[in-house]
Amino acid sequence: MALFCTSVIAQDDQGAWYDAESLNEGLGPRPESINLTTPRAAMRAFVENGRQDRFGAAAHVLNLNQIEDSQQAKRAEQIAQQLYQVLDRRVWVDWSDLPSRPDAKVEQTAGNSNTPGEVRRDLGIKLFEFDGRAYEIRIARYKAGENQEAVWLFTPQTVADVPALHDAYGPRAFERVIPREMKKQLGGLRIWEWVALPVMFGLLIAIGWLVNTVVTALSRKAPYAFLQHAFSRAGFPLALFAVAVVAQLVLSLAVSFSGPVTSIVQPMLVIVMASGVGVAALRIVDALLDRITQRYVGDIDDTRSLDKRELYTSIYALRRIIVLLMVGFAALYVLARLNLFDSIGMTLLASAGVLTVLLGIAGQAVLGNIMASLQIALAKPVRIGDSVLFEGDWAYVESIFYTFMRLRTWDERRIIVPVRHFVSKPFENWSVTDARILRAIPLVLDHRADTDILRDKFIELAKADDGVIDHENLSCYVTSHSDRGQEVTCYAMAPDPSTGWKAEMRLREGLLSYIRENHPDWWPRERITGSDESRAAAVSG
Repeated sequence: MALFCTSVIAQDDQGAWYDAESLNEGLGPRPESINLTTPRAAMRAFVENGRQDRFGAAAHVLNLNQIEDSQQAKRAEQIAQQLYQVLDRRVWVDWSDLPSRPDAKVEQTAGNSNTPGEVRRDLGIKLFEFDGRAYEIRIARYKAGENQEAVWLFTPQTVADVPALHDAYGPRAFERVIPREMKKQLGGLRIWEWVALPVMFGLLIAIGWLVNTVVTALSRKAPYAFLQHAFSRAGFPLALFAVAVVAQLVLSLAVSFSGPVTSIVQPMLVIVMASGVGVAALRIVDALLDRITQRYVGDIDDTRSLDKRELYTSIYALRRIIVLLMVGFAALYVLARLNLFDSIGMTLLASAGVLTVLLGIAGQAVLGNIMASLQIALAKPVRIGDSVLFEGDWAYVESIFYTFMRLRTWDERRIIVPVRHFVSKPFENWSVTDARILRAIPLVLDHRADTDILRDKFIELAKADDGVIDHENLSCYVTSHSDRGQEVTCYAMAPDPSTGWKAEMRLREGLLSYIRENHPDWWPRERITGSDESRAAAVSG
């Protein structure tokens, strides 16, 4: 068996390689049609010969130095066929990502993570992980002897891993009964795949509909109303999960599609599985939290106790934290399952600093609002149900979402405010410690108005009003004075802003009615001074 040495890197004008005493001595001379001088040419030679079932020729793209020379010719075709079947079903080769230079030198482009001008002697094509182990399809550059050209071949480790990869990703039992004519290529896929894909999608849709129907029917038999609500809402995401699981089983046990289909379908199935489980769990948790809210809090406004408003706000915060955790776990699961950054193209894409900057700029507003939302939920400068005065509008905080807040004004309008904008502006929280509010009722009266009589009448009216509390703190004072008259302001405490506003209107109406009926001479009068009389006489003259 020829010795394979990886410890020496030789340099020439074109690049670097691994030195070997010999290469594939047991295979015989390489066909002249097979070009192995560049990574792209080597991969194309292997794929094209494999597509035409010329696995004897494709075997020359393998480094078989770990196999005895006498066994190479016997085993080479089988290994080449198995490797081609794995590549055909699991790898969508992007030829533009494969270097067309013999030295695989990195060109200076925006997406490259390697140093511009760096010479490479090996390239990773695809990394697989199963059964707790990693298997990589990799090509490298080798040279046997001074007078031989350097060639790109699949590495000995890749050749050794081919049987395990073929067992995991090779043709399934269903494909053995497919006629040979149906296995021919048509538009990038095999003919039978064009037939099988619509049939498979139709069956998956039927399975999803069946699962959704069954879950919805079972939800009606749940012993508690909130469980009925939870499982009825979880029917659709559970159906998506079931569809993804069945599709994964079909692809693993029954049939294996070509690389382009697998490259698209496999990530979609993983994303659907993660999304289905996550959304179902979130909807069940939402139903539980809704039940807690309805049972222990009920409808919320500032008439509720401070503890209930804090509980309601904490429930909303818990929802946001659960959603963020679920999204984070789902994203990590998807990234781990797909190995997105292991192929050549995705490695370059993932390392692009421009992409990171663009995502940061695009997501700045959203992330800022989410962080502001969590800040409100944890610090609680405002709670759901609080009465606030924001930019001239008196409103209740109706909901606090991830990126915006919904305020309900006293006249039933809804104001939608970005959370970050809300926390960056000053606002009055009339319910921050206590919902009680002191209402002021100003009246402009003539100088002859008797404040003592008006004060007694106000106290009488306030004590009789259900919307007024703390009767011992009722007061009425002259708060301003001018040539037009005096301003008398009466003060009454109300349990909350809404009740206080209504009580203020009733008390104002009562005081005006009393003055109108008993002391009409208290109304403000227009007075003319001496200078005003002179000007009036001059005008009339």
